[in-house]
Amino acid sequence: MQNVVKRIGIAGAGTMGAGMAQVTAQAGYTTIIYDISESMLLKAKSSIEKSLQTLVDKQKITASGKDDTLKLIAYTSNPDELKADLIIEAIIEKLDVKQAFFQKMAELNGNNCILATNTSSIPVTQIAAKIPNPSRVLGIHFFNPAPVMKLVEIISGAETNPDLTNYCKQLIEGMGKTCVMVADAPGFIVNRVARHYYVEGLKIAEEKVASVGAIDQLMESTGFKMGPFRLMDLIGVDTNFSVTSSIYQLFHQDTKFRPSRIQQQKVDAGHHGRKTGKGFYDYE
Repeated sequence: MQNVVKRIGIAGAGTMGAGMAQVTAQAGYTTIIYDISESMLLKAKSSIEKSLQTLVDKQKITASGKDDTLKLIAYTSNPDELKADLIIEAIIEKLDVKQAFFQKMAELNGNNCILATNTSSIPVTQIAAKIPNPSRVLGIHFFNPAPVMKLVEIISGAETNPDLTNYCKQLIEGMGKTCVMVADAPGFIVNRVARHYYVEGLKIAEEKVASVGAIDQLMESTGFKMGPFRLMDLIGVDTNFSVTSSIYQLFHQDTKFRPSRIQQQKVDAGHHGRKTGKGFYDYE
């Protein structure tokens, strides 16, 4: 295998994209963040600066370390500038959009560029199916917030080169993460198991067994850092709903994965959680 990663591209400047860019830059990699929205890029830049300053304040990194990290990160809204040895996408959870993006990246970057998806639910094999040289397509799935959460799922599609997954595992572990090798399946491991944390919480709320606040309080009192509704607000209610809907379809409408009408209503109203100021809780 000829891949040697020196420059990393991150597609999508949302919470996940900004978090992953911080991780790669802190590990010393030249990093470029791409998003079609200039406002999202500005928000990502502000978020990364704030996150690094918090680390300085906690004496986990030095002020010069913060400055060195920020110097490694560039921002662009022009897809033609997204040239790198490894590209990780964190864009909308839609198969056709991801495939179109990777087709563009394959044309722009050539045959040795590693193409990785941060998808939470769509099988890597489906994403890679229309990409030239699908052996260089894999899943590198970070968890939110990426700078804090240690776990990363490394996912092999049907065509993924095993040497590539091993290389990427070592690469991400070198960034201070703990990697788990995962076979290709809807939701992989964490999102498949965690789905019921959200789905059952929503069912309890739907049935008026307990309020949203009471459900969160109960789960947090038993040891969970965040209840299901606070966690959905952090992740993004829209993102969480999209993942649940995707897994529901991929498992042929298995009722245990049924999306919630309460969550659907929140999405329709634009109440997407912390990022919009309102979700299951009000943050305004």
